[in-house]
Amino acid sequence: MDSLPASGLQPRLPPQNMAAEQALLGALLANNKAYERVSEFLSSEHFADPVHGIIYSAIQRRLEAGQLADGVTLRAQFEHSGLLDEVGGAAYLAQLLSATVGVINAGEYGRVIHDAWLRRQLIDLGETVVNRAFGDAEGLIAQDQVEAAEQALFDINKDSSTGGGFLGFDRALLQAVEVAATAFTRGEGVSGLATGLRDIDRKMGGLHPSDLLILAGRPGMGKTALATKIAFGAAKSLLQEARDKNGPNAVPKAGVALFSLEMSADQLATRLLSEEARISGDRIRRGEIEQTDFDRFVAASRELSALPIYIDDTPAITISAMRTRCRRLQRQKGLDLIVVDYLQLMRPAAGTKPENRVQEISQITQALKAIAKELRVPVIALSQLSRQVESREDKRPQLSDLRESGSIEQDADVVMFVYRDDYYLAQREPKTTNFDNDEKFHAAHDKWQQEMARVHNRAELYIAKQRHGPTGKIDLFFEGEFTRFGDLDQTHEPDQY
Repeated sequence: MDSLPASGLQPRLPPQNMAAEQALLGALLANNKAYERVSEFLSSEHFADPVHGIIYSAIQRRLEAGQLADGVTLRAQFEHSGLLDEVGGAAYLAQLLSATVGVINAGEYGRVIHDAWLRRQLIDLGETVVNRAFGDAEGLIAQDQVEAAEQALFDINKDSSTGGGFLGFDRALLQAVEVAATAFTRGEGVSGLATGLRDIDRKMGGLHPSDLLILAGRPGMGKTALATKIAFGAAKSLLQEARDKNGPNAVPKAGVALFSLEMSADQLATRLLSEEARISGDRIRRGEIEQTDFDRFVAASRELSALPIYIDDTPAITISAMRTRCRRLQRQKGLDLIVVDYLQLMRPAAGTKPENRVQEISQITQALKAIAKELRVPVIALSQLSRQVESREDKRPQLSDLRESGSIEQDADVVMFVYRDDYYLAQREPKTTNFDNDEKFHAAHDKWQQEMARVHNRAELYIAKQRHGPTGKIDLFFEGEFTRFGDLDQTHEPDQY
């Protein structure tokens, strides 16, 4: 088959609408009130003709300064700056005035211009994706190229968004009343998603949509155990709510996404099973369990299998990949909570090159907050603390201990620290070599044992920052054998758990 001659091919021009651009500029020059219809979403770079962009920018500057922008004032401004010939002279400004549209229609013309610009951005992105795929000049493997393309597409959508704007106070009040009604109906003051831990729910009112919560602590404090407990409690409450409404076989409409960057999915599942069946995870791994233990283990696994928990154990996942997977999960299964363990193991969006580690963490925390707002779900991100905690006499964490970036504190709606006194106290057990005689050693050891008994099975959760509620300490129960957190019974002895 003969190929078409080159002269017969018609090149496709990028999307543009010159008539709409001229008509809108004419409307702006004829009636400056038309600017109110387009000022929120339209800027000079959205115009396909650079001349039109220059004219729009000049109109924009004058109107933002409270000055008049018409054919006469713009002509004088362009003459003064030497740009009059570049924009087509006074004749072209007069021509624009002859192509005016009404103030009411100015917004529609603006959207046509914006839409054409958005299409041009998509074409540019498509060409970049194709060029990257043909070569590896940027050193990105195929999977990284997919994530870079997703990130670029997200950035276009974010930059081009024309949504938002004011919300009528009556609607805002209605939403506030609905939140209060939810808390009143549930009781215990819980208006958000329940965590399964009584005192946390009381202090915070549950987990609220669009919030970024940072759970931080030094290694060994139980960050992962507490995060999985909250994820488990939230999933349990979603399942129970579905069953209460639609019967015992109901399936929840939303679930919990758990990104485990440090532990594998089976390790995480083993931890949840250990907690639920009350069998030591260490014994499970070594196979040192009786038949009755194994039966309890299997029974617990059947119960847990109904929970809407989805685990992603991709190591060093990028923020763009996480965003894509959360969107997909929300679309397919529903999503009510995201847990990330932990944020220092994440990577920024593919194709971006932060100058240093602080900037990298800043990008990640800002992106996590953006995901929380976009998907309207709470996001819990675990974070490491700096080693300066270890150099203090009182090792209870402070906001200044947050590792690598002040933006963690800035971007978060809630910052929580988990702390266990017994972890540090166990390291200070008196040794005979440090004492002159046995009497002094036994006295010191008895005192140490009393201190250990006082803090045994106890943990502390410090809410150091909460935008919408009080700060302070929450006492929790902790079983080291099962790495299990629970509500602390203040009226009975800990060994009765």
